[in-house]
Amino acid sequence: MNGSMLDWPLTLDRILVHAERWHPDQAVVGAAPDGTMARRTYAECADRARRLSAALVAHGIEPGDRVATLGWNTLPHFEAWYAIMGIGAVCHTLNLRMDAAQLAWIARDAGDRLLLVDPALLPVAEAMRALCPAIEGIIVLGAGTDALIAAHDPARWGGFGEDQPAGLCYTSGTTGDPKGVLYTHRSNFLHTLAIIQPDLFGIGAADSVLPIVPMFHANAWGIAFAAPAVGAKLVLPGARLDGASVHRLIAGEGVTMSAAVPTVWQGLLDHLDRVGGGLAPLRRVVIGGSACPPSMQRRLTDHYGIEVRHAWGMTELSPLGTVAAPSAASAALSPEEGGRLLQSQGRPPLGVDLKVVSDDPDAGPDTPGRLFARGYATVGRYFGRDTPATDAEGWFETGDVAVIDRHGFLHITDRDKDVVKSGGEWISSQGLEAIAAEHPAVAHCAVIAADCDRWGERPLLVVQLREGEDCSDASLLEPFDGTVPRWWVPDGIVRVDAMPLGATGKIDKRALRDAYRDHLRAS
Repeated sequence: MNGSMLDWPLTLDRILVHAERWHPDQAVVGAAPDGTMARRTYAECADRARRLSAALVAHGIEPGDRVATLGWNTLPHFEAWYAIMGIGAVCHTLNLRMDAAQLAWIARDAGDRLLLVDPALLPVAEAMRALCPAIEGIIVLGAGTDALIAAHDPARWGGFGEDQPAGLCYTSGTTGDPKGVLYTHRSNFLHTLAIIQPDLFGIGAADSVLPIVPMFHANAWGIAFAAPAVGAKLVLPGARLDGASVHRLIAGEGVTMSAAVPTVWQGLLDHLDRVGGGLAPLRRVVIGGSACPPSMQRRLTDHYGIEVRHAWGMTELSPLGTVAAPSAASAALSPEEGGRLLQSQGRPPLGVDLKVVSDDPDAGPDTPGRLFARGYATVGRYFGRDTPATDAEGWFETGDVAVIDRHGFLHITDRDKDVVKSGGEWISSQGLEAIAAEHPAVAHCAVIAADCDRWGERPLLVVQLREGEDCSDASLLEPFDGTVPRWWVPDGIVRVDAMPLGATGKIDKRALRDAYRDHLRAS
């Protein structure tokens, strides 16, 4: 017997339509290349997106076709996002930190028909198209989309099911070729309903939301759906993500909530060190993408009064897996113990399940093991691949090493590929990085596994010092004394002028391993 409730497909066009109807005058603002702010309302964005949809239909774009975008978080990109998905086509957000050859490979794998590009990235797009002639045309976000919008009447949205594909994001390819994750309207709609909950991102209609995390990074962690879903003001930062620019946006646009990777927040804190000032009215930040150093979390909280929510996820989870939010469990502990709980990756929302599997059948509950996830927005198989990405019970192996504590909080101890395997024992690179980051002279740091004839691998500390700072190896290693077992202490230190960053703004450990794998043997 079937239920008698209305069949109302959970499609993403309904999100912007909801904002248009119930929050029509709420602001959507975006930083332009010249530093000025473009301003529209949700009603204006919805109308413009429908007109751009009509232009795509006139070109011959049909449901299921892939339309790529290569752009920063801007107003034209936001409108193109909904224009593509509103007609049942697939919005494929390309990673603008990749080079033309990498982008062309991904576009060929995706079967992209059109490319919408930020004007500053047009040379990359043209070089990419030369390597991928199947792309039928390039449309410039801004001038090009404005002309199409002016020339067309609004299209009708909807008319397709919630299982229709909506978005395509590729993994960053740190362990091989990038792989595509094809999101559905239903999976992204449910993900939106999850992250607006109070104990997750907690976004509401009174917020001014700044998604610094780029739209190509798993849909800006879902924020470009969540803000219109609740009618929050949406602030799109454009290309300038340095500390001074982020600070101006927070103050100038009344930002109350934001999300970004740790390197962005470090840049903001460094800027405040130089010029002074505060971060009002910012109240809450979500930090993910890589582990947030406890020293950064304490500084944001203690010095600036900001609630930090540490999050974990991945492209294959759409991306939210867990968020560390204050709870009865953390409140019942001492401030120190409760703080450590909130420095974990947190707990999953309803609809996401996790388990940790140890290779040792006799291991206790606090033993690190391989982390698996499953849920309503978990990848079933990668785009264009026939092999399932999960096991027979739907569990996806994340590649993380983790512990789930007695409170149900997830503690990521490392990525499987980043663990230092020394003499048959595991050393957590993330744990060592958190300690190294406490040193006042350290701006950025990473711990990698360096080859060792005796032990197989040993930890090597790579540091980027703050501008004008200098210190000895002994000083850099001092924070490890009495904090970790002696055999965990890094065997060597490498100083770099600048850390290599990967496609999503995280420190590129693969590049560091390639450069310094033999460092201990050579020294």
